[in-house]
Amino acid sequence: MSIQDRKIEDEGLAYGVSKLTTDKIQKTFKALIDNETGAKLKAFSETCMRCGMCAEACHFFVSHDNDPSYSPVGKVSQTMTKLLAHKGKVTPEDVYGMAQIAYTECNLCRRCVHYCPIGIDVAYIMTTIRRFCHNLGVTPQYIQDTAHSHSATMNQMWVKDDEWIDSLFWQEDEAREEFPNLRIPMDKEGADFYYSVIAPEPKFRTQLIYQAAAIMNQAGCDWTMPSMPGWDNSDMCMYSGDFEMMGRLKRQHFELAQKLKVSRIVMGECGHAFRSIYDNGNRWLGYKDYPVPVVHSIEFFAELFEQGRIKLTGKIQEPVTIHDPCNIVRGYGLMDKLRYVAHQLCDNIVEMYPNREHNFCCSAGGGVINCGPPFKKVRVEGNRAKADQLKATGAKICIAPCHNCHGGLEDVIHHYDLGIELKFLGDLIYELMEKPE
Repeated sequence: MSIQDRKIEDEGLAYGVSKLTTDKIQKTFKALIDNETGAKLKAFSETCMRCGMCAEACHFFVSHDNDPSYSPVGKVSQTMTKLLAHKGKVTPEDVYGMAQIAYTECNLCRRCVHYCPIGIDVAYIMTTIRRFCHNLGVTPQYIQDTAHSHSATMNQMWVKDDEWIDSLFWQEDEAREEFPNLRIPMDKEGADFYYSVIAPEPKFRTQLIYQAAAIMNQAGCDWTMPSMPGWDNSDMCMYSGDFEMMGRLKRQHFELAQKLKVSRIVMGECGHAFRSIYDNGNRWLGYKDYPVPVVHSIEFFAELFEQGRIKLTGKIQEPVTIHDPCNIVRGYGLMDKLRYVAHQLCDNIVEMYPNREHNFCCSAGGGVINCGPPFKKVRVEGNRAKADQLKATGAKICIAPCHNCHGGLEDVIHHYDLGIELKFLGDLIYELMEKPE
């Protein structure tokens, strides 16, 4: 089935394509190839043998009954290969199809890299296609709205400055009924770390701020949360192709930490935000090293357990499985620390198969869930492979230490009627830890 056979109407893509000419497309592609790519893309394009070994790695391919047009090499053939062969001389309708593939039919999960005999990074190629589409003004409406929010407010949810501060005061007030001495220190200079969250937390999941504050309080941490823009560590501009805005977001994040003179940044349970720090935003800014050290919450929780700073009242006894988020496991290698923390909390871990760096993506990552309702059905039905993985464990609880993974897995669990409850690590730590009498 070709991309034209499965075309989905999206207002943003349609509007962007309506403004294109063949000449503009060709000039934009040439500028991208000449100024923003190099030996990496050339090597990938010239060494791919079209062997198809990457196909089985892709959950879209597996879930669509091995349709070759959903395979990684199939997606590259319909996008970058075609552009290079025609030197960018393609039609506006071609660009629509390429944008749909790159933004909504590839999660940039990089699982296929592990199956390619020569290590071709299809995620890099799809990211380059997204950059091309962004430069043409052809992006899905919902993710573009999120990018606009980043530009206007420095967070992805249009959260106003006073709303952010009010959320912290509100959660501190709520938590002090249970933890009388608890504070959420704002703008405290010289703290060990500032705790960094993504904008959906104050918008939709404020209980996670409550839980984090409770954990910090009980562990005796020296910490702070910033009141100023830069507190949101999410980065949909990285996925929309707006690298200029991605750079602004990362610079603001690091400069805020420097202003507060903290020793490090601890990032909440999010995968894509961490990727934008260690793999994308830092490179775009030309940083050789991080201006301020950064750790993911998995590493931070492991540290607290290793130091004996979290005391538990018990452990989960029923079967629990672990979802490995692509950006912090396959991309950063936190699979063993994730399991160390999970085993502190649960006595009966049932692994999915395959797992760790070979685990299937949640199908929400790479900004795909942020492309919104027009593409939800394709995203969910494109991840039957994940549903099969989850079901085979027999577990009724799944630990997923990533916001986007929660969003994607919730949809998969509901669609396939799996009856599994999703938990963040923070959920379980808060639930099991000792609390004041």
